[in-house]
Amino acid sequence: MVKKMTKKEIKQLSEKLLARPKLVWDRLSAQERRDCFTMAESYKDFLSKAKTERQAVAEIITMANEKGFKNIDLCSEGKRFYKVAQNKTIALAVLGEKPPQQGLALIASHIDCPRLDLKQNPLYEEVELAMFKTHYYGGIKKYQWVTRPLAIHGRIIKGDGQAIDIRLGEDIYDPVFVVCDLLPHLARKVQADKKMSEAIPGEKLNILAGGIPFEDEDTKERFKLELLRVLNERYGLVEEDLISAELEVVPAGPAKDVGWDRSFVGAYGQDDRACAFHSLQAILEMDTPTRTVMAHFADKEEIGSAGATGADSLFLENFTAELIQITSPRTPHLDVLRCLSRSRALSADVNAGLDPDYQEVHEKRNAARIGYGICLSKFGGSGGKYDSSDADVDYLGWLRLMFNKHDVAWQAGELGKVDEGGGGTVAKHMAKYGMDIIDCGPPLLSMHSPFEIAHKGDLYMTYRAFKTFFSSDWD
Repeated sequence: MVKKMTKKEIKQLSEKLLARPKLVWDRLSAQERRDCFTMAESYKDFLSKAKTERQAVAEIITMANEKGFKNIDLCSEGKRFYKVAQNKTIALAVLGEKPPQQGLALIASHIDCPRLDLKQNPLYEEVELAMFKTHYYGGIKKYQWVTRPLAIHGRIIKGDGQAIDIRLGEDIYDPVFVVCDLLPHLARKVQADKKMSEAIPGEKLNILAGGIPFEDEDTKERFKLELLRVLNERYGLVEEDLISAELEVVPAGPAKDVGWDRSFVGAYGQDDRACAFHSLQAILEMDTPTRTVMAHFADKEEIGSAGATGADSLFLENFTAELIQITSPRTPHLDVLRCLSRSRALSADVNAGLDPDYQEVHEKRNAARIGYGICLSKFGGSGGKYDSSDADVDYLGWLRLMFNKHDVAWQAGELGKVDEGGGGTVAKHMAKYGMDIIDCGPPLLSMHSPFEIAHKGDLYMTYRAFKTFFSSDWD
């Protein structure tokens, strides 16, 4: 005969056996709450300054230099280094007590974001207006980019080789740019009866750039010419210079607190600069870790991680080889590959938070919830896990143990229902070396929109998780 359990015994058994996620706010002390809000201010400042990959790299270099990191291409003395490729990707490393040949503790995030890029021949005139043609970059909902203030950031290489950096639309006195939309009175046939994905064609994401004509009334394309005159007067540009240009159109304005209680950060580019910033903070604070630690900030993730600055390039191998060479006179390529195969990594990328108004696209038992900390995603991809890395269960068990030991609020989840959609990360490009890797990052609301939302508690736990990972060791 089974003895009937008392309410106290049932409660004790439930606490022992059941997984009960706990809100970040219920775990933090008063001082930790203050730290959470303080870190959010630094994070907002980073987001406001680093709206492109180049700007993110520049900010990371500035912060790294302040903490004693050295460019490994210029100096090989010390233990704190960084390496840059084309000013679009960067990695930082701190040499540990164990030689790097025994494996790295690696956190890989990305610093590119969905946006609009000006085409190679962008400037044209139509119905007495000067316009810029764009080609969108990454996965966007095109309707979200119309009738909102936009800024232009980037670099132009002039005919004489001089580089001109552009940042226009962020200062309070700057002009902004806009993609115009059709008024509802005339939109019934052209837009209203179409699918949402078809209502704003990609070729109509054109930027309103100018509206004053050149003074000579007999001149052709007076509005285009006048805008070129302004660009020439201000920057010394001619139209051909726009071909050798990298001009990105991004939402104008700074990162902001969201909510009466200021519990959220709202900003462009939190996918994936939420992970980039907090992994940067974690590695800047490392002194002499047991393992060599590395924070990798990649470009091109939003379009497949290809190219010289993407995670699928040889950048990681090259930097690893240079680190090994500092501690060993000979660096056979086999040592580099063995080092990477012995490494453990976090593919630091955000997840989709459970949206209260669109719960139907999530499988709620496995959805990342806002305010419950960083989310571990064992696999990604879409449908039958296609195009995904699937983490090793032993590694997941070790990581869970580390997070629990150091009181990191974490949860497990995946990106939506099985056949609803999905997405990829840099994990599969790192996993090819044989290293242990798992996707890990805070949940966002309105991900891939011009104004993404993150919970400050989740961001703080992301930092805590990354600091714990860098500080841990394994056999």
